[in-house]
Amino acid sequence: MSVVPGTGETDRQPPMTIPLRHFLVGLGLLLAGGVVGVLDAAGVLLGLTRLAHVHLLVAGWVCVTIMGAMTQFVPVWSNVPLYSRRLATAQLWLVTVGVGGMAVAFATASFHWVHAMGGFAVLGFWVFVYGLGRTLLGARPWDVTERHFALALACFAVVPALGFALAMDYSVPVFPALPVDRTGVLGAHATLAVFGVVLTTVVGALYQLATMFTQTDLHGVDVSLQRVEEFAYPVGVLALATGRLLDSLLLARVGGVLVVVALGGFALVLARGLLETQVEWNPMLARYAVAAVALGVWALAAGRAWLVDPLADATLFGPAPHLLLFGVVGFVVVGTLYHVVPFVLWVHRYSDRLGFEPVPMVDDLYDDRVATADLAATLVGAIGLAVADFLTLPPSVTGLAGALATLGFGLFAANMLVAVREHSPHSLRAVLVARLETGAEPGDAPDETPPSNGATR
Repeated sequence: MSVVPGTGETDRQPPMTIPLRHFLVGLGLLLAGGVVGVLDAAGVLLGLTRLAHVHLLVAGWVCVTIMGAMTQFVPVWSNVPLYSRRLATAQLWLVTVGVGGMAVAFATASFHWVHAMGGFAVLGFWVFVYGLGRTLLGARPWDVTERHFALALACFAVVPALGFALAMDYSVPVFPALPVDRTGVLGAHATLAVFGVVLTTVVGALYQLATMFTQTDLHGVDVSLQRVEEFAYPVGVLALATGRLLDSLLLARVGGVLVVVALGGFALVLARGLLETQVEWNPMLARYAVAAVALGVWALAAGRAWLVDPLADATLFGPAPHLLLFGVVGFVVVGTLYHVVPFVLWVHRYSDRLGFEPVPMVDDLYDDRVATADLAATLVGAIGLAVADFLTLPPSVTGLAGALATLGFGLFAANMLVAVREHSPHSLRAVLVARLETGAEPGDAPDETPPSNGATR
């Protein structure tokens, strides 16, 4: 089983240290976010810990992982060279410093530092948009995955700008002179971040990954649902974000309905592919199944809530934010990394030995028992957090659920770190540290200069 489609060109991929570095740093941000969440539930931290928690998980773990995955697979999927390794290296450290610094500022109530650290994050995300945008422009015509990625990149450009305005407002009043207020900008920022950046990328990637790993094709109602999603989802996200920005109940309600219909339909497409899978179940498919169920349940709950009031703070991400962020996004990201990280290691360590000596399979590079344990812990923890979204539970129960989820993510991170340590041709230190001026690893050829007229398929 391969993550690369038959028409993909693996020699287009960047050095292995670039995506792995993103994944490892993302795992660190994930664990930090989990710890902050548990401390918040225990009442230990006194600052805006919820904002620190959310930024570490969404802007940190999820977005940094997305950046690494896109940097790795857009050149492979689209058969174009990566525009710049230097930018791919710089983007990671700018975003890491910015998001980490913002989280510390939120958690310690040092609000005068939020915009200073936010400036690094803005610059890092914009560097990513420019570098990957130039890479993606070389691919023509765009397929369904590339169209979703292009939309996500557009949102990647807008979200940090809105966030920086919100951060500046902690120190200097920004919104009194503007036709929109802080509440509207915050709603648009959060909407575009989660639905425009994260879920657009997740849906676009799953159109490729789910069919590849189940060895199925979209057929029958799947094709119609895809067409509905490709139209309704971007229009819905834009309408929902604009409605929240302008405090327009009608526009937000229309946008919310379109988003729910599109994601609910996609949940059905994903579930059908998993039911028809032609391969044995593995950690990736098991987590995709959790995500498909969670997305369907979330769509039903969000549809009802957003019909009533899509502008309410309590339903910003629907009535069950943990169901969306943990149950859908978290399980998709973890499931994907359970193949992507070992695959990158396998290509660079074992692919050239194939046929000459016995080599392990991709799925042999991590421990199955640890994968089973982390699935159990994260699943129970996510269910507990999702139930807490619907019911009023004691803080101790919420804290325990969060601790279980954090334990599960910690086991997953340990599994990946051991795989990198044992199977990477480079040490962990070499993976994490590279020369910024080249973004290269030992033995790599110099950066390719992109052709002036762009690469073609």
